[in-house]
Amino acid sequence: MRVLVTGGAGFIGANFVRRTVETRPDVEVVVLDALTYAGDERSLDPVRDRVDLEVGDVADTDLVDRLVSAADLVVHFAAESHNDNSLADPSPFVRTNVLGTFTLLEAVRRHDVRLHHVSTDEVYGDLALDDPARFTEATPYNPSSPYSSTKASSDLLVRAWVRSFGVRATISNCSNNYGPYQHVEKFIPRQITNLIDGHRPKVYGAGANVRDWIHVDDHNDAVWAIVERGVLGETYLVGADGERSNLAVVQDLLEIFGRDRDDYDLVADRAGHDLRYAIDATRLRTELGWVPRYTSFGEGVARTVDWYRDNEAWWRPTKARTEARYAASGQ
Repeated sequence: MRVLVTGGAGFIGANFVRRTVETRPDVEVVVLDALTYAGDERSLDPVRDRVDLEVGDVADTDLVDRLVSAADLVVHFAAESHNDNSLADPSPFVRTNVLGTFTLLEAVRRHDVRLHHVSTDEVYGDLALDDPARFTEATPYNPSSPYSSTKASSDLLVRAWVRSFGVRATISNCSNNYGPYQHVEKFIPRQITNLIDGHRPKVYGAGANVRDWIHVDDHNDAVWAIVERGVLGETYLVGADGERSNLAVVQDLLEIFGRDRDDYDLVADRAGHDLRYAIDATRLRTELGWVPRYTSFGEGVARTVDWYRDNEAWWRPTKARTEARYAASGQ
């Protein structure tokens, strides 16, 4: 099988590529990635001799058509994904997330290639902190940022191409990921690398906002479960029952580093900060038999801390620039 992975040098995509190469020796992997600031070719180093890398734009019609025509499966991770960046300049989000998905859909339509589209739970908006509900496949879309609205748009394009043109596709909406090779602008690696440097971690607002955390390997195992056993045209939610407030995450990290649980700084809250995300992954578990390996957030995040400690050369070049940008916005 020949698999085209868009965004395969980004955080989740590169972890998917490495895991695929390591566990599925019969799969040939081609990566398409624009290598923007969030994509890093070094994330593919452990499997570089077994992966073909094409540097380019997912909205490039000719390039995408050529790559799709030679593929048996496309797994579409390519996306602009940082909410704060989408508020500063939404245009790259529209180009990559909307136009890029359209370009890919037209290519898989022409060549009748199976597609799996990877998306986010942020398309559903947010929940109240005291709301017992969780997102399900039936939850109405209610995106609250340029990022989440462009992802919602891409999801709806996939659904329309399935219904209108018979494109063979599935969709997954996943909760917040953590794990190795994640850019230091993201919440967990930012706090880990601050602690490695001997600095205090930063908590946005009061730290009450809740995210439903999942280890990136569990997410990518779910993607393969959907590709291999999912029903075409359907959507599956991916989550590992990992709800934790931002403050609780920071305190978990402080404990791992042997620091006092109150040794953190409160900083300005993020603009339009969604309150709570929570995924009900019952369908994925019962219909496809997927179960997460990392049922303990503490175990998963401790392994992630070890990775950042052991791979400073990977994250160090971007750390100072990232912190300077946060400091300029009071964070």
